[in-house]
Amino acid sequence: MTRIAKATLRQLRLPLYRPYRLSYRTFTEFEPFFLELTDDHGRSAFSDAHVSPGSSSETRAGAWAYCLAKLNEINSDTLHGVKARLMYSLGESKVATTLLVTALEALERTGWLKVVERSEQELIVPISGTDQSEIELELETLFQNGFSTFKVKVGKDVQSDIKRTNTILKVLDGRGSIRLDANRAYSVGDAITFVNSITRSGVDLFEQPCDADAWDDNANVARNSPIPLMLDEPICSLRDIERASDIANVKYCKVKLKRFGSLDALAEGIELIHRNGMLAVLGDGLGSEINNWMEASVAARLIKTKGEFNGFLKHIDKLFKNPLPFANGRITLEKGYVPILDADVIERITVEKKVIEY
Repeated sequence: MTRIAKATLRQLRLPLYRPYRLSYRTFTEFEPFFLELTDDHGRSAFSDAHVSPGSSSETRAGAWAYCLAKLNEINSDTLHGVKARLMYSLGESKVATTLLVTALEALERTGWLKVVERSEQELIVPISGTDQSEIELELETLFQNGFSTFKVKVGKDVQSDIKRTNTILKVLDGRGSIRLDANRAYSVGDAITFVNSITRSGVDLFEQPCDADAWDDNANVARNSPIPLMLDEPICSLRDIERASDIANVKYCKVKLKRFGSLDALAEGIELIHRNGMLAVLGDGLGSEINNWMEASVAARLIKTKGEFNGFLKHIDKLFKNPLPFANGRITLEKGYVPILDADVIERITVEKKVIEY
């Protein structure tokens, strides 16, 4: 039976082209954890995952310690045995567990990472402009680059958010659509005020208006919203998906690989969303090229909506010698595509490293 012979855990630093502003934090760099595993036959595989401070109770220090503890417990167990134990402890540290398990899945040559036929997946991207002139210039550039749907971050000040959203829709003038994302920042009252003050058409969905644990608050907003809602941060398990399906006007569930623990579990969640009459939206805007490659590979088979696995467009350094193929607003995966890790880049952007041999 195949066993792990070596594990190399790193923290990376990926500077961004420009600041990425969310309601709870502005990122100037991504700092994912990276894991490379080598088995006793000399084969290697890798994964990464980004703990985003402020998006959950998971911390980078806690996730790093969790990874080291779990890697030190591997001993001579089989890949299947290690993976089963890790999934059992998913609730302790979701992002860290996902890092470990997806590296194991990649080492096992999971079918989810095999591109069996050519696929094109259109991505959405955020709009960062604030006034009309900035928005006009930004949108023209994005249109020229092949994008037609845009993420608009809201949740800081309801009146400013209303004005900016209506300005974006005015500039769009039916040439594209937007997805609104409050990142859990609104009260119920502000969320209802905001969503009912949108004066033009062109909004696809309203994402996560209230806190992740405030199911009743989000349901209240959904009942009073002319725009369908998408839940994001609460969607971490099959049970969460079932709960979301019982809320009127929740038409979408946002899923991210880093919350589900494994590629297998992510695929199961997407399929359940669709069986319950909702649409799954997949993607982590804070993910690296590695994470986004994994999400895009699953999306190619299962996702029916435009992708949000666009974090790789934000960071300057590319992690593959054959970068994730992207042009005209789309990721195109050719049959048989396999990324080749650029070891020199990984070494250069490493800020901390631990090697464990078994």
